[in-house]
Amino acid sequence: MTDLPTNLYRAEQCRELDRLAIEEFGISGNILMERAGEAAFNVLRDTWPEARQIAVLCGVGNNGGDGYVIARLAHEQELNVTVLQVGDIGRLQGDALAALQRLHGVDISPISYAEQDLANYDVIVDALLGTGLSGEVRSPFMLAINAINQCNKPVLAVDSPSGLDADTGMPCGLAVKADCTITFIGMKQGLLTGEAADYCGRVVFDDLKLPTTVYERFKPAASRMAYSELITLLPQRKRATHKGDYGHVLIVGGNFGMTGAARLAGEAALRSGAGLVSIATRKEHAAVINCGRPELMCHGTENGEALKTVSARASVIAIGPGLGQDAWAQEMLAMAVARNLPLVVDADALNLLARIDLPRQHWVLTPHPGEAARLLGESSKEVSKDRFLTLNSLVEKHDATVVLKGAGTLVQSKAGLPGVCGGGNPAMASGGMGDVLTGIIAGLIAQGLELSDAARLGVCLHRKAADMATRGIGERGLLASDLMPSIRRLVNLEA
Repeated sequence: MTDLPTNLYRAEQCRELDRLAIEEFGISGNILMERAGEAAFNVLRDTWPEARQIAVLCGVGNNGGDGYVIARLAHEQELNVTVLQVGDIGRLQGDALAALQRLHGVDISPISYAEQDLANYDVIVDALLGTGLSGEVRSPFMLAINAINQCNKPVLAVDSPSGLDADTGMPCGLAVKADCTITFIGMKQGLLTGEAADYCGRVVFDDLKLPTTVYERFKPAASRMAYSELITLLPQRKRATHKGDYGHVLIVGGNFGMTGAARLAGEAALRSGAGLVSIATRKEHAAVINCGRPELMCHGTENGEALKTVSARASVIAIGPGLGQDAWAQEMLAMAVARNLPLVVDADALNLLARIDLPRQHWVLTPHPGEAARLLGESSKEVSKDRFLTLNSLVEKHDATVVLKGAGTLVQSKAGLPGVCGGGNPAMASGGMGDVLTGIIAGLIAQGLELSDAARLGVCLHRKAADMATRGIGERGLLASDLMPSIRRLVNLEA
């Protein structure tokens, strides 16, 4: 059993890995099923050591076969185990059938599921569907999943919570809400994004001892981004140095009623290590935004020519925090896009892009699902069905590095695989968090990171800062500005 791996796969790719292990590397399917069942049982015992009454709900595919192995091992450890069979047991074949026969060998026979009460068990094992689902969940599996979710007992999901699309992280109508999910052979990309966090609980991975040469046969679908690896991209500072070595960020925004957004982005850029940060804003706001943060250089900038002048010394422009969508905002965006500088685009600047065709390259777009929907001319529901597909569409349409925000934020440029960040917490659902992320990414670009690297590190650093800021306090009431001390610690490798 290992930590979550970097390489992520689609469910079909995991089935291909399984096939390669069996057909070309001589590892029998029975051995793989035994290893999977043993790994899952060990997680069950480690997670719930006091559990004595175990219910294992099994389907009619290999996921059910894993469940039979778990049940047999539980019986051998003198736990009280009940196997509830969902679906026609006569459909079993191959390795799953062999696992059932081994279960019969210890005098345990599955009981047909008939909406039995699950409330009397200590732990429920979901071995119903795994990654084998095609289309919406139907009865009798619908009834079984509802019963699992309503019994208010701890749940261990095997390979993937039944009903959850392991490619997209979205439920297929409904899905098991597990407390812990153990997944095998290849880490499924959908278990780290979409709505997966509400269904998977803690995610554990086991490669079932497959040789590394199996994984070398084809390219993964995505990669898991990790702060601990990406932070190494930020170089150590020389002793003989000055502020000009770390770039000059220009934040454009802070329209009427939204001065705080520009202020948050500006301070985040400073806390990320940028040498200088300027803010181009409404003239009425220039003297206000840096109150309490005098290190921000604020300029009243009322037209495109004024922005051109202000941006002459900038290393990177970030536009969108508190920008608005009026004529001033449109003029600011047109000039920012026209400047030959790296560009980070967020918030209302994205909403304007959805209405105004302003093509360019060398930029980072940071939409949440609603903004992504507007950029693609689709509904928020449609773009959330498959976040990886949405991400790729945005990259192709806008020739950009794209940060698709949300639970399990995704990052992709035209040159690389999608990256998935599984960190963060619900405390981040508060105003200003996106402005802070924009400032972080811009600050990292100013220090010399490539756009894709800055976006990936920025997302992971932002998420980790939010986790640090909630530690020991809780997830309600976190302010975006509360992240600033953690951001500074993290860019100094002190986490």
